[in-house]
Amino acid sequence: MAEHYYSQKPQSQSSPKSWNYQLRTRLYTFTSDVGVFSKNEVDFGSELLIEQFREPVISGDFLDLGCGYGPIGIVLADHYPERNVVLADINERAMTLAEKNAARNHVENVECLQSDQFSNLVDRSFAAIVMNPPIRVGKKVVHQLFEGAKDALYDQGELWIVIQKKQGAPSAKAKLEELFKSVEIIARNKGYFIIKAINI
Repeated sequence: MAEHYYSQKPQSQSSPKSWNYQLRTRLYTFTSDVGVFSKNEVDFGSELLIEQFREPVISGDFLDLGCGYGPIGIVLADHYPERNVVLADINERAMTLAEKNAARNHVENVECLQSDQFSNLVDRSFAAIVMNPPIRVGKKVVHQLFEGAKDALYDQGELWIVIQKKQGAPSAKAKLEELFKSVEIIARNKGYFIIKAINI
């Protein structure tokens, strides 16, 4: 089986690449690598989620699940300095990069934690969970992530996801509507959907 960015221990030879990218009015420097989602730039879906996200009214930590090299969680932590933001991913290489990227951009209110879905996040609850779900892992696992998010959110907590229409946005929305009473499409752009679900 070919290696994917959701492999726990990428075996591909490391070949890191760094670049500068402006998000929410600030210029950031990120490094990504082979074996990690989006090696060459901040992908459009993550950028759209970063730009569209709005802080929930309730207090509590944020979680960037499947954070990759960390752009979503790092920018949100930088933008909301009173929040603690947990960056979690199954991929060891991604977690190493996320830690380095947070430090390079002087963002300190982050916690990097390797976790297969919610396995290392048991008994933790969040005010917001953001997710650019790993579509290639299959609909069953993506829907498990949604179910885990529902259980990990505080009352009135919010799940924000980005997903392409051609990669299953309608079925993702339908699954979220099974789990959450409030589901809203926040934005559409270039075939990408930003969907927010509120745990009420």
